[in-house]
Amino acid sequence: MSSNIILTNQEIEHKIKRIAYQIYETFVDEDEVVIAGIASNGFVFAEKIASALNGISTLKISICEVKINKQNPQEAIQTSLSPEEYKNKGLVLVDDVLNSGTTLIYAVRHFLDVPLKKFKTAVLVDRNHKKYPVKADFKGISLSTSLLEHVQVVFNSENGDYAFLS
Repeated sequence: MSSNIILTNQEIEHKIKRIAYQIYETFVDEDEVVIAGIASNGFVFAEKIASALNGISTLKISICEVKINKQNPQEAIQTSLSPEEYKNKGLVLVDDVLNSGTTLIYAVRHFLDVPLKKFKTAVLVDRNHKKYPVKADFKGISLSTSLLEHVQVVFNSENGDYAFLS
């Protein structure tokens, strides 16, 4: 199978900026928003969104890393912020690719134990192969792919960021 670039560095930058504006519009009434990224690529994407938000808004942005075992998502989830630090605040859960929805649904479940003002999800690439009733409120691109195809997002490479289908 060959790999095809589906998002270039410039396109990813545009998607990040657009998602940041959508988040700002949604949370404009709030003082603070927590951007919670699922460990590794989701967290890198969350940092990029937080940086873009800081450039366009007066919101206080907190960033949180969500560590989840993607092979066994039922295991305890760890976050870099304590529940008290995101209690009664707006929160956006971020991942790079929404594939089956397994990782996102278990991460959502984790945050439902704490009262939040608003809770939204954001992904760079939304694939249409969900096993669970979970959706991305903010998405960079939606793709209809076969189950045999794999979407990979590469951040911070020497060629810039990009996403490809293999």
